Amino acid sequence: MNRGTVCLTFDFDAISLWIARGQTTPGPVSRGEFGAYAIDRILGLLRRAGVPTTFFIPGHTLETYPAQCAAVAEAGHEIALHGYAHEPVSTLDRDAELAVNRRSAALIERLTGHPPAGHRTPSWDFTDNTIPILTELGVEYDSSLMGTDFEPYFARVGDQCDPDGPFRFGDASPVVELPVSWTLDDYPHLEFVRTRELVMPGLRDAEAMFARFLADVRYMADTVQGGVATVTLHPQVIGRGARMAALERFVAGCRELGVAFERCVDVARRVRPGLS
Repeated sequence: MNRGTVCLTFDFDAISLWIARGQTTPGPVSRGEFGAYAIDRILGLLRRAGVPTTFFIPGHTLETYPAQCAAVAEAGHEIALHGYAHEPVSTLDRDAELAVNRRSAALIERLTGHPPAGHRTPSWDFTDNTIPILTELGVEYDSSLMGTDFEPYFARVGDQCDPDGPFRFGDASPVVELPVSWTLDDYPHLEFVRTRELVMPGLRDAEAMFARFLADVRYMADTVQGGVATVTLHPQVIGRGARMAALERFVAGCRELGVAFERCVDVARRVRPGLS
């Protein structure tokens, strides 16, 4: 049995995450700065472990930290769309959402020499326009939705959600969906956030978090033929101290299970012919 694939992904939000929250004083900005500071140690770990990954990078980060983004590309990791300044797309009309993605796609193409193949919405927000926009831009895959856990599928267009009747499913688009989950995201597990509206406590044990991640990967490897587990990490979160050691042990644990590591673009292109 094919033991499956892990897509280890990094959302390199840096300062853009705090701009999107309207928190631009020195304190929150410094939290974003740490994401850039951690890039060298993250790339070092990935190099030692021989793990290819995908970095979803907002345009603001590409412009603010060109050296770190160039290092990501030079190391052979994929760079994919993630908004410009981490804008929640549900706050944008179609023209604004298209403009944000065009602007960021141009920055990625300038850095890598080719247009981005992939996309992830900031905070996994989504609109009815998102998939048509990605199709218009020639984007091959998205990684923002949660319709399955370990099985890629074609994202739909034209869904209709009527609260007074059954859900009407739209048609499959050409965009491959590599599903995500909050359960496989380091941010809600580890990061402490306090605003006037909410407190996200975070600050849990990274070893315990990765043990849960590995249990999901084990389930996939044992039960889903050709499964894909998408793990979402953030340099400003996972790049701190002992969390890096826990990540390295997670990678080793995945290797022991016999799963492969691949970039999202390579998975999307590989699975596309088998999707219906």
